[in-house]
Amino acid sequence: MAEQQVRPEPGPDTGILVTIRSLLPNLAPVERRVAQAVLDDPQGVAWRSISELARACGTSATSVVRFCRAVGLRGYPDLRLALAGAVARDDATAATAASHDIGPGDDARAITRKIAYADARAVTDTANHLDIAILVQVTEALAKAGRIDIYGVGASGFVALDLQMKLQRIGRPAFAWPDPHLAISSAALRGGGDVAIGLSHTGTTVDTIDALREARSHGATTVAVTNFPWSPITEVADLVLITAARETAFRSGAMTSRIALLTVVDCLFITLAQQDLPGTRVALERTFAAAQAKRVRRTRRQQAGDP
Repeated sequence: MAEQQVRPEPGPDTGILVTIRSLLPNLAPVERRVAQAVLDDPQGVAWRSISELARACGTSATSVVRFCRAVGLRGYPDLRLALAGAVARDDATAATAASHDIGPGDDARAITRKIAYADARAVTDTANHLDIAILVQVTEALAKAGRIDIYGVGASGFVALDLQMKLQRIGRPAFAWPDPHLAISSAALRGGGDVAIGLSHTGTTVDTIDALREARSHGATTVAVTNFPWSPITEVADLVLITAARETAFRSGAMTSRIALLTVVDCLFITLAQQDLPGTRVALERTFAAAQAKRVRRTRRQQAGDP
């Protein structure tokens, strides 16, 4: 088990709007009001003075400065510069999709466009936000692991099963436990040399946190994948990987958060697979051949193109 927890440090280089959104649940109430104002109108805030923003949020300039420092900036000038850069990188369509939830009056076309944008943005933002140094540390731990446990419930449980399938196809001893009772039982048997991975978009899922804590108490290296860097699950993780997805009023626990988690899963899988390419190729060929045997064989007439 790692001696000291490695947690991401938020900052402007990771995308200021992504950082603010990820830290929002853990900010003080006054700071949260400032954060929401920034997220609602990043372009407008970029042009406001600190006194104007403070007045609009019903607070003081000192509180605005505290908010800036809470998100990894030195002060308000840095916030304005970061917001100006973020706005410049977004075209008008992207800004609209990023700043507006799906509304009750949206038609099918508008809903489809907003969903497609949000899902694509989740992949891009997660890739840009991911700490590559920590990603490498996780894959190194997985490469040496005697056994890998993966915990996740609800929507995260599907992602856990996907990671299990990928790891097992390249010969890694991985097991997903979507059931909380089975998860905690397996976690109790983990030890030094094992790796336990907890998947939770919010980072507040009690069952996943409990399983990760149990595995850690017996010496396993623990990894958390979550959208919120200061969430409770990070307190029981040696290594933390952060996604960057937005959930909306109509899509809590929806595809966007799963796509962000799956992006991290794919990054872990490919990076790990590359560490032993000859072995990976052999394992993939063997598992592919075994799976092919389960497919329905085409008849000669079908192969010839006959109806």
